[in-house]
Amino acid sequence: MPSASKHNFIGIDLGGTNIKVGVLNDQGETLTYLSTPTLVEHGPDDATKRMAKAVHDAITQAGLKPEDIAQVGLGSPGTLDLPSGSLVRPSNLPGWDFYPIRDKLAEYSGLPVTFAHDGPAAGFAEYWVGAGKGEEGVILLTLGTGVGCGIVLEGRVVNGTHSHGGESGHILVDTSENARLCKCGQRGHLEAYASATGTANRTIEYVEAEVKTSLTERVRARKRNDEVPKMVFEEAEKGDEIAIRIVKETARYLAYGAVSLIHTLDPSCLLLGGAMTFGGNDAATGRLFLETFDKEVRSRIFLHLAERLKIGYATLGGDAGYIGAAGLARQEWEDQHPDDVGCFHVYRS
Repeated sequence: MPSASKHNFIGIDLGGTNIKVGVLNDQGETLTYLSTPTLVEHGPDDATKRMAKAVHDAITQAGLKPEDIAQVGLGSPGTLDLPSGSLVRPSNLPGWDFYPIRDKLAEYSGLPVTFAHDGPAAGFAEYWVGAGKGEEGVILLTLGTGVGCGIVLEGRVVNGTHSHGGESGHILVDTSENARLCKCGQRGHLEAYASATGTANRTIEYVEAEVKTSLTERVRARKRNDEVPKMVFEEAEKGDEIAIRIVKETARYLAYGAVSLIHTLDPSCLLLGGAMTFGGNDAATGRLFLETFDKEVRSRIFLHLAERLKIGYATLGGDAGYIGAAGLARQEWEDQHPDDVGCFHVYRS
């Protein structure tokens, strides 16, 4: 079992449905974990107070005291203003606009708080203790309702000048006038093609075109569009040609966006994660998805990069958000206490 360190850290992954809270030691090992409902409709202050309570509950559950915690990390979705520690207009947290969540959590918990985007936090987790451990440049693309991204270069997440670094779901992959409409209101963005939403839309179009596929009855009987990607996976596993075609198309579209990222950022490692990986390494369809993505990427980037780039699946799953938030809290704390802990890379290795 993992044991506490001299300096321990808490990571929080704020989601539209649940808030995940984990206590981690200095090596990135989870000491304890709990989850509490977000209850978005009750407003941000109520949620932040309950988040603070969850922090202290987790500390107690780990057999620690508040003074054993060096820093708390909070990973949040939506548009953020990182320097001010505020939410801006988070789409899945309606009514929480411009709430100063970092400082409020620090006030209610009595602990210092590091504020981060949830996508970069997940990317940092993979860099710190996941599939990107030992790499100097990691890009994590997460496939869900949208296409999320976390970028870590030389040990630092890329946040950008206006707290919008890593919005890679909005890379342009189609410049035609009738390009697919992204949920942001613009056409031709990667998210409109390679996300679970985009994959569902393309699948429905195949069914409406009356192509021969085992997806037809299931898609027509669906209750919600977000059920469709799982149907695609299940029918692809059974060998349905259209389902397999949809999986390959999704991989190709994702590769188009990844090529731009690779040539711009020159990472040593590119990872895929999120809810829609078609079973990942544990399924034939997931392996086909990664193989297709890998082939499409390498065929479109400089040979020098293709020979050196590591491509694979992320390994931390749904835990990546709170792990990465704790890791970023740890990094900020170390920056502020260099004489106490030494170099971050020394600790990481």
